[in-house]
Amino acid sequence: MLLLRPDGRVESAVSGNRLYGEVAAVLVDLALHGRISFSQDRHPVVDVVSTEPTGNPILDTTLHRLVPMRGKRLQSLVVWPKLDPLEIVVESLVVQGVLVRGERGFFGWGSARTPESDPAREQLLRARLAAVLAGTAAPTQADLSLLSILQNLNAAHAILRAECGGLSARDLKKRIEQLTAGSPAGDAVATAVNDAIAAAMVAIMASTVVVATIT
Repeated sequence: MLLLRPDGRVESAVSGNRLYGEVAAVLVDLALHGRISFSQDRHPVVDVVSTEPTGNPILDTTLHRLVPMRGKRLQSLVVWPKLDPLEIVVESLVVQGVLVRGERGFFGWGSARTPESDPAREQLLRARLAAVLAGTAAPTQADLSLLSILQNLNAAHAILRAECGGLSARDLKKRIEQLTAGSPAGDAVATAVNDAIAAAMVAIMASTVVVATIT
């Protein structure tokens, strides 16, 4: 929800990196649910520990897609389009009445927009993150993972501008680092995922520079 604007379009701050953040978030959730694990290697690989359904359609669909990919590097999975959970997430939120199916773009082209119908869920999430950042609420591992992923996408300040209490982008980064430092579950899980995101973004930036140099 944080990556989508109320009109259903992707936030400009993550328009080019949405895939990494959404796949990373699902992988962290699956790890916290005990369905997958990451090796301790410099370049972690992903193993499927259990295929028992979680009851969450988003997690269970991703888990099913991961089974034939077990043993692959985490960095490869973060950028793998087939793990993109956007369609499942949108469908789930439509069923719950959070989003509604809208019209397509100009001349009927592109994907159907999914504007927000009930903002209460997102408002609750934003209020919680604001409290965590302000130090008035104890963060859960899900909170810490979400904040860390947003920061590694270089989008935390743009997306949480109203929730960060007037902090600058630099100070918000420091605050998130302070919160996530030494978090018990985050050491192995979130750190590995965030390293994979960082590596993917570096690769994208490097390829962009090469293309710009050639042209």
